[in-house]
Amino acid sequence: MARQLDEQIAGRFPVGKRLRVLDVGMGQGTQALRLARAGHQVTGLERDATMIAAARDALAGQPEGIRERMRIIEGDGRDTGVHFRPGSFDVVLCHGVLMYVEEPDPLLAGLARMLAQGGLLSLLVRNGDALAMRPGLGGDWAGALAAFDTTAYRNRLGLDVRADRLATLTAKLAGIGAPLHAWYGVRVFTDTAADGATAPDDPETLLAVEERAGRTDPYRGVAALLHLCGVRG
Repeated sequence: MARQLDEQIAGRFPVGKRLRVLDVGMGQGTQALRLARAGHQVTGLERDATMIAAARDALAGQPEGIRERMRIIEGDGRDTGVHFRPGSFDVVLCHGVLMYVEEPDPLLAGLARMLAQGGLLSLLVRNGDALAMRPGLGGDWAGALAAFDTTAYRNRLGLDVRADRLATLTAKLAGIGAPLHAWYGVRVFTDTAADGATAPDDPETLLAVEERAGRTDPYRGVAALLHLCGVRG
């Protein structure tokens, strides 16, 4: 997903431009720190105290220049208007968040308002069109059959969450003024790996396969996750 994001950033902005990035639901700050290391000015928004502590610990171990380029704010992604002015960011990330939001439309609209003209919105969501893949490949026939007609599922943490369908999100992005520019699949083949599976001997080849599948039909359509990139018009 990081490679996909870098591809979209490189295609939209001049080389070397220091971008204003907002990472909503940044978790432990993996993407936020990566982009700060690349020279961008990054703001991470997170409401989970454990994740905030982990992100701050990771940031504390970085060189001073990187620490100066990143700030962490405790808050909810649905309250971006409280913290920031409209059009404040060139890139807005919202990765792995929508599945925990029962009604995502207000959140999406708020994210789009944060974007400057021509800004990039990057969403990572559970693929509602492929919920039957994991149970089906695992031989859970009843579970696979039930998954065809729903966007609700139970994740590996045991939480009841929701998925998004590509067509539905495409329409929503158009409606909030950040129409879909590109989309990818994420975790096409690796989603069915057993919990706790060890890393392969050749992880670069695995990543190359996943990256190729994530941009190639029909494989990307059955990926566990979808990475959608919208552009503020």
